[in-house]
Amino acid sequence: MASDLIISYDGTPNDDDALELGRMLAGGSSSLSLAYVRHSREFDPQREELAQHDAELRLERGAAALENGPVSQHVIVNASTGEGLANLAADEGASVIVFGSDYRTPPGRPEPGTAAQYLLEGGSVPVAIAAAGLRSQSPGSIRGIAVPLAGATNQVARDTAHALAEKLGASVVESGTDGVDLIVVGSQPGAPEGHIVVGGDVRGELDRARASVLVLPAGNPLRL
Repeated sequence: MASDLIISYDGTPNDDDALELGRMLAGGSSSLSLAYVRHSREFDPQREELAQHDAELRLERGAAALENGPVSQHVIVNASTGEGLANLAADEGASVIVFGSDYRTPPGRPEPGTAAQYLLEGGSVPVAIAAAGLRSQSPGSIRGIAVPLAGATNQVARDTAHALAEKLGASVVESGTDGVDLIVVGSQPGAPEGHIVVGGDVRGELDRARASVLVLPAGNPLRL
Protein backbone atom coordinates (compact mmCIF):
# COMPACT_ATOMS: atom_id res chain seq x y z
CA MET A 1 0.00 0.00 0.00
CA ALA A 2 1.65 3.26 -1.13
CA SER A 3 1.56 6.16 1.32
CA ASP A 4 1.17 9.90 0.94
CA LEU A 5 2.95 10.67 4.21
CA ILE A 6 5.75 8.72 5.88
CA ILE A 7 6.23 9.33 9.61
CA SER A 8 9.68 8.65 11.04
CA TYR A 9 8.91 6.87 14.29
CA ASP A 10 10.92 5.17 17.02
CA GLY A 11 8.53 5.42 19.97
CA THR A 12 10.13 8.43 21.68
CA PRO A 13 7.93 11.30 22.96
CA ASN A 14 9.02 13.71 20.22
CA ASP A 15 8.14 11.12 17.60
CA ASP A 16 4.67 11.03 19.16
CA ASP A 17 4.57 14.69 18.08
CA ALA A 18 5.34 13.49 14.55
CA LEU A 19 2.39 11.09 14.76
CA GLU A 20 0.12 14.00 15.65
CA LEU A 21 1.40 16.23 12.85
CA GLY A 22 1.12 13.41 10.32
CA ARG A 23 -2.46 12.76 11.37
CA MET A 24 -3.30 16.47 11.09
CA LEU A 25 -1.71 16.80 7.64
CA ALA A 26 -3.48 13.68 6.40
CA GLY A 27 -6.83 15.24 7.26
CA GLY A 28 -8.57 11.89 7.16
CA SER A 29 -8.05 11.45 3.42
CA SER A 30 -4.31 10.99 2.79
CA SER A 31 -2.64 7.67 3.56
CA LEU A 32 -0.03 7.29 6.30
CA SER A 33 2.81 4.93 6.98
CA LEU A 34 5.33 4.58 9.79
CA ALA A 35 9.02 3.88 9.32
CA TYR A 36 11.73 2.87 11.76
CA VAL A 37 15.36 2.82 10.60
CA ARG A 38 17.77 0.31 12.08
CA HIS A 39 21.38 1.21 11.41
CA SER A 40 22.76 -2.31 11.09
CA ARG A 41 21.87 -5.97 11.38
CA GLU A 42 23.05 -8.12 14.25
CA PHE A 43 25.49 -10.91 13.43
CA ASP A 44 23.96 -13.21 16.02
CA PRO A 45 20.63 -14.61 14.68
CA GLN A 46 18.92 -14.48 18.05
CA ARG A 47 19.95 -10.87 18.65
CA GLU A 48 18.84 -10.00 15.13
CA GLU A 49 15.44 -11.54 15.77
CA LEU A 50 15.07 -9.55 18.99
CA ALA A 51 16.13 -6.28 17.33
CA GLN A 52 13.68 -6.78 14.47
CA HIS A 53 10.89 -7.66 16.88
CA ASP A 54 11.60 -4.55 18.94
CA ALA A 55 11.43 -2.35 15.83
CA GLU A 56 8.18 -3.93 14.70
CA LEU A 57 6.65 -3.57 18.15
CA ARG A 58 7.48 0.16 18.23
CA LEU A 59 5.73 0.65 14.90
CA GLU A 60 2.71 -1.35 15.99
CA ARG A 61 2.32 0.85 19.05
CA GLY A 62 2.64 3.97 16.93
CA ALA A 63 0.06 2.74 14.44
CA ALA A 64 -2.35 1.93 17.27
CA ALA A 65 -1.88 5.43 18.71
CA LEU A 66 -2.77 7.00 15.36
CA GLU A 67 -6.25 5.47 15.33
CA ASN A 68 -6.26 6.20 11.61
CA GLY A 69 -7.31 2.87 10.14
CA PRO A 70 -4.80 0.64 8.31
CA VAL A 71 -1.27 2.06 8.50
CA SER A 72 1.61 0.44 6.64
CA GLN A 73 4.75 -0.12 8.68
CA HIS A 74 8.34 -0.34 7.45
CA VAL A 75 11.49 -1.45 9.24
CA ILE A 76 14.49 -0.25 7.22
CA VAL A 77 18.15 -1.12 7.63
CA ASN A 78 20.43 1.73 6.61
CA ALA A 79 23.45 3.33 8.26
CA SER A 80 21.83 6.73 7.58
CA THR A 81 18.31 7.35 8.84
CA GLY A 82 17.81 10.21 6.40
CA GLU A 83 19.00 8.22 3.41
CA GLY A 84 16.89 5.23 4.39
CA LEU A 85 13.77 7.36 4.64
CA ALA A 86 14.51 9.14 1.37
CA ASN A 87 14.85 5.79 -0.39
CA LEU A 88 11.58 4.58 1.11
CA ALA A 89 9.81 7.78 0.04
CA ALA A 90 11.06 7.26 -3.52
CA ASP A 91 9.90 3.63 -3.52
CA GLU A 92 6.50 4.56 -2.07
CA GLY A 93 5.99 7.69 -4.12
CA ALA A 94 5.40 9.51 -0.83
CA SER A 95 4.69 13.24 -0.78
CA VAL A 96 6.06 14.13 2.67
CA ILE A 97 8.34 12.74 5.37
CA VAL A 98 7.27 13.80 8.89
CA PHE A 99 9.66 14.10 11.83
CA GLY A 100 9.46 15.03 15.46
CA SER A 101 11.79 17.74 16.71
CA ASP A 102 15.20 17.04 18.21
CA TYR A 103 14.81 15.70 21.75
CA ARG A 104 16.35 18.80 23.36
CA THR A 105 13.89 21.20 21.73
CA PRO A 106 11.88 23.51 24.06
CA PRO A 107 8.10 23.01 23.92
CA GLY A 108 6.37 24.79 21.05
CA ARG A 109 9.42 25.07 18.81
CA PRO A 110 10.37 23.04 15.73
CA GLU A 111 13.98 21.87 15.57
CA PRO A 112 15.16 19.28 13.03
CA GLY A 113 17.21 16.39 14.32
CA THR A 114 20.08 14.83 12.40
CA ALA A 115 17.94 12.80 10.00
CA ALA A 116 15.64 15.69 9.14
CA GLN A 117 18.61 18.02 8.70
CA TYR A 118 20.10 15.56 6.22
CA LEU A 119 16.99 15.89 4.04
CA LEU A 120 16.85 19.67 4.46
CA GLU A 121 20.25 20.02 2.81
CA GLY A 122 19.47 19.21 -0.80
CA GLY A 123 16.82 16.53 -0.34
CA SER A 124 14.04 16.07 -2.88
CA VAL A 125 11.11 15.15 -0.60
CA PRO A 126 9.11 17.74 1.40
CA VAL A 127 9.95 17.56 5.10
CA ALA A 128 7.55 18.32 7.94
CA ILE A 129 8.84 18.92 11.48
CA ALA A 130 6.44 18.80 14.40
CA ALA A 131 6.76 21.42 17.09
CA ALA A 132 7.95 19.88 20.36
CA GLY A 133 5.05 19.01 22.63
CA LEU A 134 2.49 19.00 19.82
CA ARG A 135 1.13 15.69 21.12
CA SER A 136 -0.16 17.40 24.27
CA GLN A 137 -0.85 20.89 22.91
CA SER A 138 -2.53 20.09 19.60
CA PRO A 139 -5.96 21.57 18.91
CA GLY A 140 -6.71 18.41 16.93
CA SER A 141 -6.46 20.01 13.51
CA ILE A 142 -4.49 22.58 11.55
CA ARG A 143 -6.42 25.84 11.64
CA GLY A 144 -3.90 28.51 10.63
CA ILE A 145 -1.23 28.14 7.92
CA ALA A 146 1.40 30.82 7.25
CA VAL A 147 4.34 31.49 4.94
CA PRO A 148 7.42 33.13 6.54
CA LEU A 149 7.52 36.89 6.05
CA ALA A 150 11.05 36.54 4.70
CA GLY A 151 9.81 34.13 2.03
CA ALA A 152 6.38 35.61 1.39
CA THR A 153 7.04 35.96 -2.34
CA ASN A 154 7.83 32.25 -2.75
CA GLN A 155 5.03 31.06 -5.02
CA VAL A 156 5.60 27.36 -4.29
CA ALA A 157 5.10 27.99 -0.58
CA ARG A 158 2.07 30.19 -1.15
CA ASP A 159 0.41 27.72 -3.53
CA THR A 160 1.02 24.89 -1.07
CA ALA A 161 -0.31 26.90 1.88
CA HIS A 162 -3.55 27.68 0.04
CA ALA A 163 -3.96 24.09 -1.22
CA LEU A 164 -3.48 22.69 2.28
CA ALA A 165 -5.86 25.26 3.75
CA GLU A 166 -8.54 24.19 1.27
CA LYS A 167 -7.96 20.48 1.96
CA LEU A 168 -7.87 20.82 5.75
CA GLY A 169 -10.51 23.52 6.21
CA ALA A 170 -7.87 25.91 7.53
CA SER A 171 -7.09 29.57 6.89
CA VAL A 172 -3.96 31.19 5.46
CA VAL A 173 -2.86 33.76 8.03
CA GLU A 174 0.00 36.20 8.44
CA SER A 175 3.24 34.82 9.82
CA GLY A 176 4.05 35.97 13.33
CA THR A 177 0.43 36.29 14.41
CA ASP A 178 -1.44 34.14 16.90
CA GLY A 179 -3.18 31.02 15.64
CA VAL A 180 -0.45 29.71 13.33
CA ASP A 181 -0.31 25.91 13.48
CA LEU A 182 1.85 25.29 10.40
CA ILE A 183 4.50 27.36 8.60
CA VAL A 184 5.09 26.45 4.95
CA VAL A 185 8.61 27.17 3.73
CA GLY A 186 9.80 27.25 0.13
CA SER A 187 13.38 26.84 -1.03
CA GLN A 188 15.41 29.94 -1.75
CA PRO A 189 15.48 31.55 -5.23
CA GLY A 190 17.97 29.85 -7.51
CA ALA A 191 17.79 26.51 -5.69
CA PRO A 192 18.06 23.49 -8.02
CA GLU A 193 14.67 22.34 -9.26
CA GLY A 194 13.26 19.62 -7.05
CA HIS A 195 15.74 20.11 -4.19
CA ILE A 196 15.52 21.78 -0.78
CA VAL A 197 17.70 24.80 -0.08
CA VAL A 198 16.56 27.09 2.76
CA GLY A 199 17.91 30.65 2.74
CA GLY A 200 19.50 32.25 5.78
CA ASP A 201 16.80 34.87 6.22
CA VAL A 202 14.09 32.23 6.36
CA ARG A 203 16.20 30.08 8.70
CA GLY A 204 16.44 33.01 11.08
CA GLU A 205 12.67 33.36 11.13
CA LEU A 206 12.22 29.63 11.67
CA ASP A 207 14.60 29.76 14.63
CA ARG A 208 12.00 31.98 16.30
CA ALA A 209 8.98 29.99 15.12
CA ARG A 210 6.47 28.50 17.52
CA ALA A 211 4.61 26.18 15.15
CA SER A 212 5.23 23.06 13.12
CA VAL A 213 7.03 23.53 9.80
CA LEU A 214 6.71 22.11 6.28
CA VAL A 215 9.73 22.65 4.00
CA LEU A 216 9.39 22.26 0.22
CA PRO A 217 11.81 21.56 -2.63
CA ALA A 218 12.21 24.27 -5.27
CA GLY A 219 9.55 24.37 -7.98
CA ASN A 220 7.26 21.70 -6.54
CA PRO A 221 4.07 22.78 -4.74
CA LEU A 222 2.72 20.03 -2.51
CA ARG A 223 -0.60 18.37 -3.26
CA LEU A 224 -1.90 15.87 -0.72
